[in-house]
Formats: sequence, structure tokens, C-alpha cells
Amino acid sequence: MESPITMYGPKVGDRLDDLDTPSMIVDLDAAEANIKKLMDQLLPTGLNIRPHLKTTKSAVIARKLVNAGAKGGCVAKVSEAEAIAAAGFDDLLITCEIVGPAKVRRLVELFRRHRNIRIVVDSAVGATAINDALAAAGIDDPITVLIDLDVGLHRTGAQPGEPALDLARHVAGLKHLRLIGVQGYEGHLQHLHDREDRRAQCLQSMQILTGTADALRAAGFAIEVVTTGGTGTAEFCATVPGVTELQPGSFIFMDTDYRNALGTFYSNSLTILSTVVSQQGPRAVTIDSGLKSLTTDSGLAECKDSRYTYGVLGDEHGSLTWEEGTPSLSVGDRVEMIPSHIDPTVNLHDFYYALRGGVIEEIWRVDSRGKVQ
Repeated sequence: MESPITMYGPKVGDRLDDLDTPSMIVDLDAAEANIKKLMDQLLPTGLNIRPHLKTTKSAVIARKLVNAGAKGGCVAKVSEAEAIAAAGFDDLLITCEIVGPAKVRRLVELFRRHRNIRIVVDSAVGATAINDALAAAGIDDPITVLIDLDVGLHRTGAQPGEPALDLARHVAGLKHLRLIGVQGYEGHLQHLHDREDRRAQCLQSMQILTGTADALRAAGFAIEVVTTGGTGTAEFCATVPGVTELQPGSFIFMDTDYRNALGTFYSNSLTILSTVVSQQGPRAVTIDSGLKSLTTDSGLAECKDSRYTYGVLGDEHGSLTWEEGTPSLSVGDRVEMIPSHIDPTVNLHDFYYALRGGVIEEIWRVDSRGKVQ
């Protein structure tokens, strides 16, 4: 008997109506328009664009972004880098600190196979552990390193000024690490609704970042890369002399949180296709998308048809309600839900079904789904 896992297999050429639900679908026209908008805005600055793949988690999409003008990509974790590199894309910066014997061993084996991998450090302890592990493994090529700076998020990063200089001196003394730059992520500013406030605070963070890069150069360090920015701030970071690289990620798909902050410059190109499975009143139905399909850390998802309001009913189910006078939904109807936070929502799904004109044109695997280590 055929395995239950293979009995259901959407394929290119199928129509939207053929998909089971919940399914993660991408409007190709809208996603491509988002990519073009970002590249049209940022490529003329001459800066490198290294999109953050913690949003898309896909080597296929990484290659599409490179074809559009990007240079490499970012991932958050070693396990993400393992998955994306195994899928054929290894020009990657791992943007989170790599700490702990197991994680360092995995990094060493990843670097043994993929010498394009770049990493960040924010402590002498972390840097030394990586250096010693590379030495013990007999890998002579140094791994490319950036110093992660705290530019106001207070999550990770060395403090600017003398602490960063001390760390740079330490890294420079490690044979198996090659210091090339600094990273600073102003994640606390990405969703500020007041554009001028977002810009002003971003420029303050950029002063910390570029000022530290200048201080490192003055101390004799060859700082080539100054990488920063996200979807909410990249346009401002790009105006700052000394910044060399930008890391936007969510722009390709967007979500309600970013839309509420940035407006509609980028469109919501990704939705979760859902089915009405139960009638629960004259103006209330249950759909098959709950906490396992849509995250709630940035608020509730929204129905693409804004006349219907979403509520969570548990792991498998959500509700849609509406005002009197709105057309009723019935059992079997299909709706599209816009995620409130795109990154963790994508992490709940195995595949993207990319459609144009209601027909599946491409199917992309979520390569680094669940890769949190």
C-alpha cells in the first residue's frame, strides 16, 4: 500500500483549488514586485544586499534574490546554515553568536565543507572556543569573522568603544579567525510606526556602528564589512557613509506587523490558505488554521478579506466572525489568512506553493524549517 505521506502530492500545474489546507501560498507576481522594489531602491546605493534567510528559510529563494542583485545571504543559526548549504547555497553569514561545544563542533564540520561561511562573535570566550576547535580539527584556513556590536537592541553584541577594541585585539591574536568587519542590528526599531522616529533612532544606531568601525580602523584593523539593517530600516541605513551591507528579509513576503508600521510599499505576498470546517452561528465559522499554522506573538493573523475577523480556537482551529450585512461564509469555503509575523509562521510549514493566475508555478521546500540550534 502506498505510504500516507506520498498519497497527497501537489504538483506544478495544479490549481489553487487542488491544494489541501492549511497550505502556505505565495502570489508570485506580488513577491517578485516586492523584490524589484527593494532592489530598485537599494542597489543604486552601491551597497551589498545580503538578505536574511531566517524569513524564507529557502535556498531556492536565496538564489532568486541573488539573481535579482543580492550578494549572499544571512541565517540566524548554525543548523539553518547546514540546511541551506546542503540545499546548494553557502554564501552565508550566521548572524547569531555560536556558543557551546556541540554548536562549535557543528560549525567546524560545516566550515570544513563550506569555506564561504562567515560568523559573528561578541566575546573572547566564544571566539577562543571556535579558534581552538578549528585548530584541533586541523583546519588551517581561518574562518571569516565579524564583531557583533550592541547598537541599542541590548540582545547580543559587544559594547562599542574600548570593549569592542579589546575584543578585536583578542580576535586578531587567534590564528584560525580572520576579522573583516562589524555587525550591528537595530531590531528594536524595525516596527516603529512613526517613520521619522524610526529614521532618527536608526541614524543614532548607525553612528554607534560606523563610529566603532572607524575606531577599529584607526587602531589598525582592516574593517571591510559594516553590515546592518532590516526591512524597516534598510533605506535609512543605506544613507549612512561607512555602511557597506544591508540585511533585509521580511520584505519579500511581509506580514501585518510590518504592514502596520511601513504601510503598503511592499505587499503581503504570502498567505495561509484555509478552509471553513464548521458553522458556529449566524455570523461565525471555524477554519482549519490555528496555532499550528499561524503564530500570535505579533498579534493575530488577519483574513485577506478584511470584513472577516480572526480568532484563535486552539492548535488546529481558528474562528472568523463578521458584522451583519456581510456575506456569510459556509462550510467548505476557502479563505486566505495574512500572517502577523512572517518568520515563525513560515517555520510552521514544509512547502511554499508559488502561484501565478491561480496555478501552481513552483513548489519550494522550507529547507531550514525547525532549525533552531
